[in-house]
Amino acid sequence: MRKIISTIIILFLSFSINIANAQKTNIILGIERISEYKELFQGQRIGLITNPTGIDKNLKSSVEIFSECTNITAIFSPEHGFLGQISAGDNINNGYSLEYNLPIYTLYGNTKKPTPDMLKNIDVLVFDIQDIGTRHYTYVSTMAYAMQAAQENKKKFVVLDRPNPLSGIMQGPILKSGNESFIGLYPLPLRHGMTVGELALLFNKEYGINADLTVIPMLGWQRQLYFDETNLPWVMTSPNIPTLNAALLYSCTGLFGGINASEGIGTTLPFELVGLPNIDPYKFAREMNSLSLPGVFFRPISFMPKFGKFSGQTCAGAQIHITNRQTFNAAQTGFQIIKVLEKLSSANEFWLNRNTTSRKIDILLGENSIYSNTETNSEVFARWDKELVTFRKIASKYFLYQ
Repeated sequence: MRKIISTIIILFLSFSINIANAQKTNIILGIERISEYKELFQGQRIGLITNPTGIDKNLKSSVEIFSECTNITAIFSPEHGFLGQISAGDNINNGYSLEYNLPIYTLYGNTKKPTPDMLKNIDVLVFDIQDIGTRHYTYVSTMAYAMQAAQENKKKFVVLDRPNPLSGIMQGPILKSGNESFIGLYPLPLRHGMTVGELALLFNKEYGINADLTVIPMLGWQRQLYFDETNLPWVMTSPNIPTLNAALLYSCTGLFGGINASEGIGTTLPFELVGLPNIDPYKFAREMNSLSLPGVFFRPISFMPKFGKFSGQTCAGAQIHITNRQTFNAAQTGFQIIKVLEKLSSANEFWLNRNTTSRKIDILLGENSIYSNTETNSEVFARWDKELVTFRKIASKYFLYQ
């Protein structure tokens, strides 16, 4: 009898797994289509910009794939390094891969742009990295600088496209002039809603890079899809983005890089926890929930970061629970969280300075509206929505997917 019950359970679980997999959309990645574009790579020396997210759906690395069918001569790594282990903001030195017998040139060290010397043994520079869909993340800036270098050194540039894990939804303000930095080179929305291939086309044309660019598109991706609605495996994009939920909330609480409050870095839930020492978590959660922000609920909590801001100190605040990601507005929610935390904070320096004339929040949010107090919150959000309409008209010319 036990054997029969065990067999039934196994069959049920297998059936459930198959049903779940059948509901996911099958995506064919750019890296899985390079044989269709072999004329780009045959007889050429290949430089590959990648990191642990450069894989096919079977978790085979892009470096291994290119090594088997092309003449790859160098690897280039972005922030966090080729193996993805380096903390945010830490410089990285050039290295060497014993596994692939190739030099590894860092694009997050003394230079963030490939030099002529790095490119001298390369004919085609290829970009294959998973972005997370938020402007203040450095991978698309690495791509843009590499495109510039390819144009200046007369190299071809190829982007192997990957999904925007947060779907095609666009939210938040457009980056304003004067707030450009390596975490935001061009006037994109905070949550930009585009794939890396689409961004490359946009950058190349609208911002005058004019590289010899080819994008190898995906097959099967649609703009409404979140990453977990595809058949693709998730690989952490950086040390503090271990999950898709962290990536989605990074477009909200990633703004905390500009304030003296914890975004949960140093805990097991980075970007899902927010708080400060010496505030009442119940008061904070009640105030946030009283705003009736769509698609999100704030549960009072205390936590102690093991590293990062307030390491070893008890912080009080909330865990952010997304209840409906279709209605959740990451940019507006992050804006409101910061406003409430500023009111509750007893810190002398709530805002972190970038230099003597600006604050770090300016390059993250893309503007200074969060503290300038020249507009009401409603006026700020209405202006953002108008900016998005204008941006989308420009961006849609480069959409590769419906």
